[in-house]
Amino acid sequence: MGVDYYKILQVDKNAKDEDLKKAYRKLAMKWHPDKNPNNKREAEAKFKQIAEAYEVLSDSQKRAIYDQYGEEGLKGQVPPPGSAGAGGPGGATFFQTGDGPNVFRFNPRNADDIFAEFFGFSSPFGGMGGGGGGTRSSSRFPGMFSDDFFGSFGGGGSMNQGPQKAPPIEIRLPCTLEELYKGTTKKMKISREILDASGKTMTVEEILTIDIKPGWKKGTKITFPEKGNEQPNVIPADIVFVIDEKPHDVFTRDGNDLIVTQKIPLVDALAGYTVNLTTLDGRRLTVPINNVIHPKYEEVVPREGMPIPKDPSKKGNLKIKFDIKFPTRLTPEQKAGIKRLLPP
Repeated sequence: MGVDYYKILQVDKNAKDEDLKKAYRKLAMKWHPDKNPNNKREAEAKFKQIAEAYEVLSDSQKRAIYDQYGEEGLKGQVPPPGSAGAGGPGGATFFQTGDGPNVFRFNPRNADDIFAEFFGFSSPFGGMGGGGGGTRSSSRFPGMFSDDFFGSFGGGGSMNQGPQKAPPIEIRLPCTLEELYKGTTKKMKISREILDASGKTMTVEEILTIDIKPGWKKGTKITFPEKGNEQPNVIPADIVFVIDEKPHDVFTRDGNDLIVTQKIPLVDALAGYTVNLTTLDGRRLTVPINNVIHPKYEEVVPREGMPIPKDPSKKGNLKIKFDIKFPTRLTPEQKAGIKRLLPP
């Protein structure tokens, strides 16, 4: 089961939203690092655990995954319950067409951000960080530690703050080198919760179309604003797809260049060799090499690399490297013949 979030918040498994808010307010104030200057490291750890526990248990989707699969399932070891794809924190179950399923990734929010949503400030103790911080905070915020103080926030909402935006959901999008060379279109079906006019949640499905441009690199991001789950007083998360490159059997990529390594026998390295390749767009490429090929030799074919994203009509280079297979043994006759042909 991993971490027991119910135990951390000191609530039972049937705890309602108000129970969770009350428990969070009490424990967050008790373990705020600025209130515990003499054991700050322990306080910071507990403060983060309390925030993480509240974030999971107060979100129906995360709580359902946690209740069924525990912390391991929540953080990516198993898919969410009842889905064929995977979800992300704050929203959306993903089903990718053509590629393998994504993995649910829960990335805990910053504990100070959650605290600020409750109380309107992230450091009610003046951010002193040293001795006397708690004493000074009492004069700045009278009644800070009383139940009346907690009640004054109307059930845990922030003071005079607008809705906070949920953190972005990043989804890895694997692409073949051919797809990144020619460009392609991928479609992702997402299932997410939205609020109807009465404030009730309903599940809808949408198709997100991702137009991958020729030459895009690993790490390129495509953002769909506010496509995460809708929740009261929270701006939905952006969904961000991050391009990843699948390994290729022939080529490797170096920026806008492509690299290929050919294994050739020593006789071809000395007598001449012709490289025959199939390019990423399906053309047959023939490159004759008349030079002597030594172990560090590299043949550069201009404009046969990857398209340059800002101008796909231009391309990088193709670099051909060689792995020369030397014979393991030679007969006396062969040695003598080589010496005649290749005098020192």
